[in-house]
Amino acid sequence: MPATIRVENVSRIYRVGQQERQALKAVSLSVGAGQIVVLRGRSGSGKTTLLNCIGGLDRPNGGYIWVADQEITQLSEQRLVQLRRQQIGFVFQSHALLPTYSARENVDLMLRLTNAPRSKRQERVEQVLQLVGLGKWMDHRPHELSGGQQQRVAIARALAPRPAVILADEPTGELDSATGQQILALFRQIADVEKATILIATHDLAADAFADAVFHLADGRLAIRNA
Repeated sequence: MPATIRVENVSRIYRVGQQERQALKAVSLSVGAGQIVVLRGRSGSGKTTLLNCIGGLDRPNGGYIWVADQEITQLSEQRLVQLRRQQIGFVFQSHALLPTYSARENVDLMLRLTNAPRSKRQERVEQVLQLVGLGKWMDHRPHELSGGQQQRVAIARALAPRPAVILADEPTGELDSATGQQILALFRQIADVEKATILIATHDLAADAFADAVFHLADGRLAIRNA
């Protein structure tokens, strides 16, 4: 299976004054289309740093990263913005929804950034909101939705442009265990139906049951892989 995400010998060093901290140390991994990979490790192990490098939000000091056949480490900031809008969806622990926008409007905004025609935007917005189980709540604003429903809107927003990759950073961190299980099952459905590659950084052990592989990071190194 061709890799949608490929990371080769990626390192990331942060400098604070005279001090250096190596957040990633020669990390390599490969994830195929439609696969879910869970990235596990203690706080400070490098999980978020790795997601940020794959998502083009941070640049590694060494190594190479391919996303959907595009090597991204040397891309200009303008090209990275285009890549993030078209090929990479982001889901965060805090849902980061616009509070005055309805679920429909929050999702549509992402498609407007890709300059998609209005007629196609409307169809896709309704499609992804139906997929995440919010067909009856499309016109509700975030304060009218539960935490789990808000996270479903955030997932629909990430999914709307048909990205090759979805990066999720602690997506169940603010949810109770039952709702978290539902969100993880939804990621599995999305990977199977939309063939999106999903990388989840999480402390939630329940995520393992929905994953194709589990990677463990320790002190910036990829320590264990459970397939």
